[in-house]
Amino acid sequence: MLPHYYSSLEPFRDTFQTGLPILTYHKLGPRPGRVRLKGMYLSQRLFQRQLTELQEAGFQTGALDEFADRRQSAVPGRMVITFDDGFQNVLAHGLEELARCGFRAIQFLVPDLLGKTNEWEQAEGEAPERLMDAVAVRDWLAAGHEIGSHTNTHPWLTRIPLPQAHEEISASRKKLEDCFQVPVRHFCYPYGDWNDSIRALVVEAGYATACTTESGMNLPGHDSHGLKRFTARYPSRNLKAFWQRLSSE
Repeated sequence: MLPHYYSSLEPFRDTFQTGLPILTYHKLGPRPGRVRLKGMYLSQRLFQRQLTELQEAGFQTGALDEFADRRQSAVPGRMVITFDDGFQNVLAHGLEELARCGFRAIQFLVPDLLGKTNEWEQAEGEAPERLMDAVAVRDWLAAGHEIGSHTNTHPWLTRIPLPQAHEEISASRKKLEDCFQVPVRHFCYPYGDWNDSIRALVVEAGYATACTTESGMNLPGHDSHGLKRFTARYPSRNLKAFWQRLSSE
């Protein structure tokens, strides 16, 4: 049975050849004090080790566009790297490592909070962490990476009225496209919180794919608006508690 999290390639080596694996990261670099969800941080050294393992095993990064057509067959050795939320420390501690391995990634941004902090996490008692501003996002794009939408403000989409959810989903795409003059074709459900009604709004807004927090492989024919991902993190002896806590946030 595969682990729910990704720390090293070995447990996943064969499985990753059967479909499209998607890895997701949040925060990179030193972990400050007063952090509640320590697993959301990954040291630069472990990030480097994970990328090096994938590179040496012959993996290459693809784009979510490749899975927009659900009839497409899996390409062995292809995987996707995603980052949620748009933290500044990803640019500081991840850009060079991605370039070293020749990997590309997509960053799911919260446009109303660009240049601010993780307000949705601080409301739950989490330590503040700076988000990329527009200049940093342009640096990310100039390095050959992509951006997607993570809504305007990072709400629980199933807990707000559908008209408000529609605005969060559709307006965030327009804001990002207007600001950065690039197509925004991919969406990520905040907290992995979605249902059929929310999925329909994402499709209506014109997104080609949408990512969840459900772990697993994406096989040909899988729902392109319900893509599974493996969360990358450091090894832990208390993973069950971590996942229970994450799912309740």
